Amino acid sequence: MSRANFIDGVRGGFPITVAAAPFGALFGALAADHGMSLAELTLMSATVYAGASQMVGIELFGHDIQAWLIVASILAVNFRHVLYSAALAPYVKHFTPVQKFFTFFLLVDPQFAETVKRGEAGKPVTFAWYLGFGLAIYVPWVIVSLIGGLLGSFIGDPKSIGLDILLPAYFLGIVLDFRHRDNFLPVSLVSAVASIVAYRYVGSPWHVSLGAAAGILLAALLPPPPHEQELETDLHEV
Repeated sequence: MSRANFIDGVRGGFPITVAAAPFGALFGALAADHGMSLAELTLMSATVYAGASQMVGIELFGHDIQAWLIVASILAVNFRHVLYSAALAPYVKHFTPVQKFFTFFLLVDPQFAETVKRGEAGKPVTFAWYLGFGLAIYVPWVIVSLIGGLLGSFIGDPKSIGLDILLPAYFLGIVLDFRHRDNFLPVSLVSAVASIVAYRYVGSPWHVSLGAAAGILLAALLPPPPHEQELETDLHEV
């Protein structure tokens, strides 16, 4: 494993760590407020490792809700990771099976976005870089969740100080990182509208996956960009 690539990954993940820290603390505070022990909330951050899904989970735990419905709700929020893993496949196909296990465990939104951008820029996606980037986010996430659980009583109502807007603002920033890609505007608009409609008539958390599915369907129906059409023509001629 290349030490230089690992350090490069850690450096790349550090800004994400700073941005994600409030979410980890917020989760810890909310989990403690919902009656979870410090050990339970830390274990959840370490094993589930998906902010939005963890938020959904703590809202459902402790209520008279069947276990399968909790699992289905969390799956609905995390379904986009199935799409992420498929999109990453060309960039990590040289990883060993054990490396792929850790690759997909650490696969969160910023990890996906940075890996795709790195691959599209022609830079090597090594396991050392990927692991460094992922651990730079994962380890602080678990620690900050614990700190949030310890200091949750000092935070009070997150909405009163505007912390509830951090998560959507963060995801919006990730989406806008891809604004220069072909068909970005129609795909993002259709996905947003479908998500809003699904939220109104189906409810949370299913609107996340339904909005994503609508955007994917439109992207599949739209004609490929001119440069991809030229590439396809060249391949046929060969």
